[in-house]
Amino acid sequence: MKKIAWIFLFTLAFVLLAGCIVTHPTTAPPPAKKEVRSAKPGPLFVWITGHWKWSGSGYSWISGHWAKTPKGKVWVQGHREKRGGNWVWTSGHWKRR
Repeated sequence: MKKIAWIFLFTLAFVLLAGCIVTHPTTAPPPAKKEVRSAKPGPLFVWITGHWKWSGSGYSWISGHWAKTPKGKVWVQGHREKRGGNWVWTSGHWKRR
């Protein structure tokens, strides 16, 4: 009976932890979509380019948008790069000038 309990606990732990594994894509994202930008809302806005997001089983497109620039900051676009056999996404972010 003790052996069955240990097997059950091990199996349960394995199933629960399997959902915590982070996977990176091994295939490159599709080419970026050509987006039509709406009119710039004002002089303090910058275009945040759309990108392909990895969902664990495939890519989905995240559309670009206008964002108001925080004072003293510039936008650094996100990018995907190949590291080893994986494609890794580095998120875009605001940085000080």
